[in-house]
Amino acid sequence: MAAKIAVLGAGAWGTAVAKAIADKGHDVDIWSHEASTADDINTNHINGQFLPEVELPHNLRAMTDIGQAAEGKEFLILATPSLFLLDTIKKILMVPSIREGQTAIGVITKGFLPTQKGPRLILETLEDYLPGFYHKSLVYIAGPSHAEEVSRGKITGLIAASENAKNSIRFRDLLKSNRLLVFSSFDVRGVQVAAAAKNVIAIAFGILDALKTGAAENGIEDMFGDGTESLLLAAGLNEIQILGRAMGATHAETFTSISGVGDLDVTCRSVFGRNRRFGKEIIEKKLLSSFRDLDDLIGRINEIGYLPEGVVAAKFVKTLIEEHRLKMPISTSLYKILNRELEPLDLLDGLLSNLQ
Repeated sequence: MAAKIAVLGAGAWGTAVAKAIADKGHDVDIWSHEASTADDINTNHINGQFLPEVELPHNLRAMTDIGQAAEGKEFLILATPSLFLLDTIKKILMVPSIREGQTAIGVITKGFLPTQKGPRLILETLEDYLPGFYHKSLVYIAGPSHAEEVSRGKITGLIAASENAKNSIRFRDLLKSNRLLVFSSFDVRGVQVAAAAKNVIAIAFGILDALKTGAAENGIEDMFGDGTESLLLAAGLNEIQILGRAMGATHAETFTSISGVGDLDVTCRSVFGRNRRFGKEIIEKKLLSSFRDLDDLIGRINEIGYLPEGVVAAKFVKTLIEEHRLKMPISTSLYKILNRELEPLDLLDGLLSNLQ
């Protein structure tokens, strides 16, 4: 029996997830902030701006009225970037089916959210706004995935994490197919930390990648290889686990599963990774030269032309490092680079001295 489903956010990942569900025969409404994107989906059955060259099924319908999209749905998936997620949730609080707790809510956004208590994980922050029905019942969905691959049917694995086992299984069954494998987890906090913090490491990885391939152009010794990248990857995973434990992760295997090492690896190494791309362009295009500091970069992030979530996460991770008194040299160095306190070429010097 087909379910009523909405995805709020018509970026690349939101569109890919909506397509995966629609391909199973469900009617899916997707909310787009941009009218041009909605028109493109409804008229041409593509999302040319965010997911070009992927044909979308006719049972995937776009709309610009967020209330209309959310009302009366059995499943609702939040897919807007972390910068706009709170605004999105505030817009649907008075939707009757949300207010009455009739809709199961999942989240595929990665990152931390700013609050008066400092940066917090997404689900616990959303629970402060949503009716009490949703306390410990939201589902967080993450894993080593790219919209470009999922939308083209490449085999991919995801984690559906929730303290509500029934809801985790419901979203697992909604999403899974012979190409999309979905597993359940109770470690909601660990999965969220891994999904957010890996984007910070991926920017550092992109910087290293650019230094490795352009050593001569940058006037530095050719001393970076595959082993250097693996060193950074392993040390980065260790930092993610350190932060995860400090923030209440409950299962050590979260960080050795697809939501930990798997998501980190694909984010760092894939050509589709926006955070890796941003790190590379810090070197290759000197992107940071146009910005005063990290706050200026975040405030003008639209000028980049794409959204590297790790930029915002780097600021929040730095705050969490200080709050929990953690030693995380990669994340700390990356923050200083984005804040124009360190030059990108100083990244490796700092890492080598701090990792020993």
